[in-house]
Order: sequence, then structure tokens, then C-alpha cells
Amino acid sequence: MNGLKLTSMVEKIADKVVRRERISCDEAGVLWTEAPLALLGMLAFGLKKEKSGNSVFYNRNIHIEPTNVCVFNCRFCSYHKAASSPDAWDYSLDKIAEIAEGYKGKDITEVHIVGGVHPHHDLNHYIDMIRLVKRILPDVTVKAFTAIELGYMIRKAGVSLDEGLGMLKEAGMEAIPGGGAEIFAEDVRSQICPDKGSAEEWLAVHEAAHRQGLPTNATILYGHMESVGHRMDHLERLRDLQDRTGGFNAFIPLKYRSAGNSMSALGEVAITEDLRMLAVSRIFLDNFPHIKAYWPMYGKTVTELALSFGADDIDGTIDDTTKIYSMAGAEEQKPSMSVADIEKMVRSVGLEPVERDTFYNPVKRSNFTRE
Repeated sequence: MNGLKLTSMVEKIADKVVRRERISCDEAGVLWTEAPLALLGMLAFGLKKEKSGNSVFYNRNIHIEPTNVCVFNCRFCSYHKAASSPDAWDYSLDKIAEIAEGYKGKDITEVHIVGGVHPHHDLNHYIDMIRLVKRILPDVTVKAFTAIELGYMIRKAGVSLDEGLGMLKEAGMEAIPGGGAEIFAEDVRSQICPDKGSAEEWLAVHEAAHRQGLPTNATILYGHMESVGHRMDHLERLRDLQDRTGGFNAFIPLKYRSAGNSMSALGEVAITEDLRMLAVSRIFLDNFPHIKAYWPMYGKTVTELALSFGADDIDGTIDDTTKIYSMAGAEEQKPSMSVADIEKMVRSVGLEPVERDTFYNPVKRSNFTRE
């Protein structure tokens, strides 16, 4: 295949991918461990072109992270702080309003709200938070709360998932991010986040959201103590749920970053592993419309490379409003990119930047000055 030396098994699996036949977990594992990185890039980029042509999507977004106080103490997390810590925060609703007010008239299309699972806040608190943001920014989509946050607040309220999600949707929550999935394999999950919600709970929350017509994203946390087999199991569970519901918009591989947490001795995987993760995700998740290379986590250089390995989305402008990865030692300590910088990055690899809303509808603008 284009001069690459391939084993017969890799060549056979690659031919299936080219023919657009679904591959199994075992076959994906063979590609991961045996296929040349160049081949994975070729296959994944071809699939990306089929899904979205030359388009690479971004949006104008901000994050609101209401608290880093959390009932869970995941070993990989550098964001969590005890309530007594001088580095802990817990924003009041007045503070949330102040943040939202600062973005009136600034052309953002999405507010992404995630944080710690605070022990003293209830479902009504989060409903009030969403209503507040929507009142101040009525034309902006609120994408809010990981499945772990949602499961906790809804369970605490004593209502069903469908009821709780319906209440949040009525308040103005329009989409759900993909965080909290970590790794689904129970033997690894029990080591890195033993007290966190289970894989089954994460999947159940997303399935319930899809029943409500709420689109969601999906993630994996990779590059710690999991195996390739664990990664493939994770992707297969996502693919199976997408087969049933069709409710996922994008898959976002999240790289374990080692600074400031109790798993730091593990270090971090190489960039080549990041590119394999992106490419195999694009190849295996044939029913996912989009693969996102989250630039605040990868950094701008790797994100640019990712666009040749299956990614067709890089997230958004962010305006230095997230601390989750900067606290874990990511290269982007103050993550912010102008529209001009995003579009320059995308065009540098011969692709076309497309501003999108949360639901991947292109945003048409006129009579404005690019940042």
C-alpha cells in the first residue's frame, strides 16, 4: 500500500477500512500495534475527508468552571482540591453572573460548564445556574455537566435520570460534554478513580440524554496504566451506544497529563501515541460524525499534526477560561486562540476552517472584524 511494508494481517484489515467495512476490536488492536503510523494517518485522513470533506470545525466558546471542590478524589486529577485548600474555589451564582455578563456582545456561541462534584450543591442549584446564564446570554448554547456530575446531582435529588435531565433541559441545558468517561474497563477504573461513578452510569446518563434529544460528546482518558485492549473495549462500548441512539456528536481522546497528581510517576505517552489514538479512533468509530483534537490539551503544534490523522474539530477560542488541563501541566497554560490564529492553523495544512455552533451547524457571519 503506497510502498509501505505491511504484514498480511495489517494489509487485510487496511483493505477492509478502505472498503468501508466495520472492523472488530481485535482488528483495531492489530492496526494499533502493528500498522505503520503513516498508514494509520492515510486511512484516518481518508475517512475524515469522507465525513467532512476539507472542513475543520471550531467555535467561539468559553468555559465556566464553577468549583474545583469534589466529592471524588481521582488519582489522575490535578484539578480537584479539598474545600479547605487555599487553591479551592466555589463560585457563587453572583460570580457566575459576573462571568457571563463579561461576554455579552462578544459573539460567543457556547458556554461550556463543568467542574467538581460539590458535596453541598443540589439539582436546583444547577438549574438556577443554567437559567442565570441563559438569561444573560439568551442566544448562546449552554453545554453543561459531565455524566458524573449529572448522575450525582440527579441521584441526590431523588428523581429518575429522565426526570432530572428533563428539568435541566427545561432550564436551558442544550447539550452535554463528554467528560468523566475516563476508561470504562473496571479493573483499571478501580485503580485510577475507585469511588467515581461507574462506566455503566456514564453510559446510562448519555443514553438517557439521547432519549431526551440532548446531543452529547464522548471521551476517553488514555496514556496512563491502561492497555490497548482496554482502549478498544472503551471505543467499542461507545460505538455500540451510538448504534442504538445516534446521539453522539464528537469523540474526544483526552491525554493523561501527569503534573500535580498522584499518578505522576507514570509520565506521559509520546506524541506518536497521541496520533495513533486519534487515527484509530477515526477508523474504529465509523458511526461518529466528528473526532476532536482538543487543542488546550495537545498544544497547538500537535493539534496541527492531528488534522492529518483523522481529526476534523479542534474546539474553540476558549479565552483562557479553563484550568483543568493547565493545572495538569499541559503546554497551554493560558489557553486562548483568536479566530485568525485558528483559521491560520487549519489553512496551513491545506484544509478549510469552518466556524460551527454546538450542533455543527456552520455559523454565517457578516459585517464583523475577525479577531
